Amino acid sequence: MSTLTATTLPPGLTKASMVSQYLIFSLGNELFAVGTLRVREIIEYGNLTTVPMMPSFIRGVINLRGAVVPVIDLNARFGRAATDISRRTCVVILEVQSDADTHVLGIVVDAVSAVRQIDSMDVEPAPSFGTRIRADFIDGIAKVKGQFVILLDLGKVLSVDEIAMLDGMAASQAS
Repeated sequence: MSTLTATTLPPGLTKASMVSQYLIFSLGNELFAVGTLRVREIIEYGNLTTVPMMPSFIRGVINLRGAVVPVIDLNARFGRAATDISRRTCVVILEVQSDADTHVLGIVVDAVSAVRQIDSMDVEPAPSFGTRIRADFIDGIAKVKGQFVILLDLGKVLSVDEIAMLDGMAASQAS
């Protein structure tokens, strides 16, 4: 019987080649992806309650089976205009790790397009310049079916600590 340790991999896989599943979605004309292990569900956009004095990228909260879940507009989080809501707009519910805690957050996306497996060999490192979002938000860039897909680092994009800090700055500016 063989056991896997942190340094051993299943037969046929090397450190240079790991395949992971990603949920691919669009924001404007760009494609982004997050690992499916972080995705809880995808729901129709609607029934958001706005919360006063929140950073502009927090659209509001939703009631998800009795739990209050904050919903973040990724376009606004990236410093762009707020997402225009259409019939394909949806909210992707994600689990995000912060220290020892797990937080459930929603992100507003224009449309979900696919779930794809992406080999780590097909992922390029994040460029240090030339992207329209912060470089530290990017985990890598992959080419999927002839199109570039930006793999997001959810720990940075949805950093609970950074969001709380931005909320504190917005509150102090308002007073």
